Amino acid sequence: MKNTKLLNLAFFLLILNLSFGQSYVGHSIDNYSGIQGVIYNPSSIVGSGLRTDINLVSGSVFGGSDYFGINVSDLMNSDGAFDFEDDAEKFPSNANNFFLNADIVLPSFMFNLTNKSSIGIVTRARANFNINNISGELFEAIEDDFDSDEDFEFDSKHLNGTVHSWAEIGVAYGRILMEKPNHVLKGGVTLKYLLGAGSLFMSSPGLEGNYDQSTETLETSGQLNYGTSEDFDGDDMDFSNLTSGFGLDLGFTYQWYTDRENDELPTYKDPYKLKIGLSVTDIGAINYDNATVTRYDVNAIVNTADTEEDIEDFLDSNYPSVETNETAKIKLPTALHILVDYRFTKKWFVSAQADLSMAKKGSELSTATLNTVTVAPRLETKWFSFYAPLSYRQYDDLSFGGGIRLGPLTVGSGSVFTNLLSDSSKTTDVYVGLKIPLYR
Repeated sequence: MKNTKLLNLAFFLLILNLSFGQSYVGHSIDNYSGIQGVIYNPSSIVGSGLRTDINLVSGSVFGGSDYFGINVSDLMNSDGAFDFEDDAEKFPSNANNFFLNADIVLPSFMFNLTNKSSIGIVTRARANFNINNISGELFEAIEDDFDSDEDFEFDSKHLNGTVHSWAEIGVAYGRILMEKPNHVLKGGVTLKYLLGAGSLFMSSPGLEGNYDQSTETLETSGQLNYGTSEDFDGDDMDFSNLTSGFGLDLGFTYQWYTDRENDELPTYKDPYKLKIGLSVTDIGAINYDNATVTRYDVNAIVNTADTEEDIEDFLDSNYPSVETNETAKIKLPTALHILVDYRFTKKWFVSAQADLSMAKKGSELSTATLNTVTVAPRLETKWFSFYAPLSYRQYDDLSFGGGIRLGPLTVGSGSVFTNLLSDSSKTTDVYVGLKIPLYR
């Protein structure tokens, strides 16, 4: 089928993900990360070694799938001839998943009001994409226009997928809530005004069936819901018709000092021994009025011979449906972040962090982050930092990467080394940013 919308967009975004991107793995917990640290935990805006941080532009993509694994070395050496269908290793199941988080941080800034309070403005353009619990064999058959040489069966429970694009303008504020000789507690919040560009979504409480290669027939049972916000086109996104909403990030940071005797000394001048951070990001949603939702009754046997239709045309031609206009409430990818950062010496640290999706598994009309646990040693100075993050990621993927901050420039990836060395990488990320840091 041509232009299969949500499914084709999955391949497009995942291919894009392999060519450039970012998620600030390792960098976001740097004490000089500035705006990127505020995105991770808004309480980091206060008490840092930065007087002012001006982000010019940053780019971020972080994604993956448990459906296929890619040899990145083969991809890079293919001179554009890499074929995902033939060259990628496939891992089809009844519950395959695809994920992508793209984030562009636009001109943003933060500065200190006093030694105990700071404020900032953060502007971003973002896109999230998820397909959850889809049959890998059905996915492949649709991509190949049902040109399959084998019979297969599928039984997908709680199938759902969402594409969501939006921009946001956030006002961040942080304050030192408690300051004692050996203990400091900071709190922060970012209030966000959201501008939704639109969403495309699908879901099914249960979709099962089988494909018979000899007769080229697809037998299915269940219900499939497919919808888009008003005037949204996944192949040509239009940012001229925006829908407003509100969001919230909330965070706290505790710092422990072993021998801090003077609590009048600014915290940035007195290195902590242990830092513990807790934050929840992307609380909120955007309501899209007049979304078009079509509910298909897919209890039928369909002839797939010579199928070259758009997926919507295929559904409309073969299954009875009911179309309604309703409000679609698209939830942000709410996530919980936990950080433990230990200082071995003045310049050497090791951190452990967990990024956990708070979206309910199988939840419709929502996107989610990838569950990740990361351990990252780093060398940190005012003008230079180096990170070497080791992550265990959802979809059973172990990733090892590196990154550097050199004054105004930050580049890195939480998976660059495993992507280059592994025969079958399931997740990837890479990041780059340019800013104007003004140190204290």
